[in-house]
Amino acid sequence: MHFNKANNCYEIQALPVHDIVQQYGAPLFVYDAQKIMDQYAKMTKSLRGVKQVKINYACKALSNITILKLLKDLGAGLDAVSYQEIRLGLQAGFQPESIIFTPNSVSIQELEAAIALGVNINIDNLETLEYMGMQHPTIPLCIRINPHIMAGGNANISVGHIDSKFGISIHQVPHIERLVESLGIKIEGVHMHTGSDILDVDVFAHAADLLFNVARRFKQLKYIDFGSGFKVKYQQQDIETDMDAFGAMMTEKFNAFCRETGQDLVLAFEPGKFLVSEAGYFIASTNVIKQTTSAIFAGIDSGFNHMIRPMFYGAYHHIINISNPEGKSKLYTVVGYICETDTFGWNRKINEIKEGDLLCFKNAGAYCFSMASNYNSRYRPAEVLVHQSTAHLIREREDFEDLTRRQVQPDLNF
Repeated sequence: MHFNKANNCYEIQALPVHDIVQQYGAPLFVYDAQKIMDQYAKMTKSLRGVKQVKINYACKALSNITILKLLKDLGAGLDAVSYQEIRLGLQAGFQPESIIFTPNSVSIQELEAAIALGVNINIDNLETLEYMGMQHPTIPLCIRINPHIMAGGNANISVGHIDSKFGISIHQVPHIERLVESLGIKIEGVHMHTGSDILDVDVFAHAADLLFNVARRFKQLKYIDFGSGFKVKYQQQDIETDMDAFGAMMTEKFNAFCRETGQDLVLAFEPGKFLVSEAGYFIASTNVIKQTTSAIFAGIDSGFNHMIRPMFYGAYHHIINISNPEGKSKLYTVVGYICETDTFGWNRKINEIKEGDLLCFKNAGAYCFSMASNYNSRYRPAEVLVHQSTAHLIREREDFEDLTRRQVQPDLNF
């Protein structure tokens, strides 16, 4: 999104955002397809020195089927964490062999259902590894290692630390080897994901060294998967992961490992936020301006039922008033209509807001719609994709029938 000074409006691919909202209503999620393509190209370019690279999109970030189709056409595989995400990927056209299933704490029934679909299986606990060796000894597996690294600086988004539920502890690798040898399990991949918003390339380098040490123990590998965690910008002054520096470091280390071991491996990653976060915008209209003794509240036609990240993670989303792009700035606390504390931002400097003005939240492509709910019996909003300067509806806005569709009303004598 950029501000067109000549037309005094914000635009996405030359389309005025006001026109998009006028056509599809608010609240509304809008995604810029070109930004997704640019981010994918940026990552592949940074790794151009590696012979075989596979980018598996972590679809939990944004699982709309049209977005999945876009990434499939770019050449991505799919990282799925549930049976339902696998089914969405298949419906979007991904082949089973291009999908990796990385579940956590799922039932054996869900695991078996995924196996029946023919996808790649990533195992994150010893008990499941033993089960697979007993019940499916011919299926090659990937194993997820917990490196015991606090990455990202926040326990809510760091998933590779010692107290994390994810992965098999790096100190339990001898147990993995015992099961592999005893049951004849074929390990075709090793995997690690340390967290999100990792800025320091040295963190990736340290994690890579740990995973390479694990990989040396398995002689039938086809790929090494380093997960993701790249930091994107949330504020203008933010620093993002230096992808050129990251790519140079990873290329050198990976190619050296392949030469050392004599293996021709695939280098895999599974970015989600990196690909779609900055491509997304959430737009809501202002219902009320309310001044109290401590703040001026801008109450919008939305809440954490649509975008929970600020309340759940303390995440920052830059907010702009697209209805008053060159107005005088004032301090506002932007809140929602949910009957809970749902504050999007405290004392934000925003161009003067009036009732009916449209506020736009940036970085709304990842973990926003995918975490939306019907709390307070509110409807989930529509989604629009802007592709080649045309806005396309990719999800209809919910209505009252959607709230009651699955409810059953038995004939009871209350």
